[in-house]
Amino acid sequence: MGLVLAAVGFVSTAWGVTGGDVGMPALLGVALLVVGATLVALQYVVWTNTRYVITTDELYKKRGIVSRDVTQFRIDRVQNTTLEQDVVGRLLGYGDLTIYTAGSGDPELTFERTPNPERANGALNQQLSDLVDGSRSA
Repeated sequence: MGLVLAAVGFVSTAWGVTGGDVGMPALLGVALLVVGATLVALQYVVWTNTRYVITTDELYKKRGIVSRDVTQFRIDRVQNTTLEQDVVGRLLGYGDLTIYTAGSGDPELTFERTPNPERANGALNQQLSDLVDGSRSA
């Protein structure tokens, strides 16, 4: 959304000053460009301050700039996972990994815009496989 606003603002600004006169389209374009760039910057800050962690025992989602919000649960509760990538995500190498747990029909946790989501999904599936193999031998 921010990129679209910034692009529309850039085009409006360029169109508004082509005649050498700074008119209303140029001012509106500058405003849209500033709002769009601000939205992109905020999304970037949120994205860079979010961490997803897969350990042998638990899954974590840590996010926050000033305060910290942590979502965690035991890996043995994981029932199912889904991996979603749109066209842009496939081109740029990111996607959403959604985790469902036992006793809940809703997603428990979504690793949003995760770089190399196939690798994260593989690591999680390996942990789940190790957990199942460990419980069978015990």
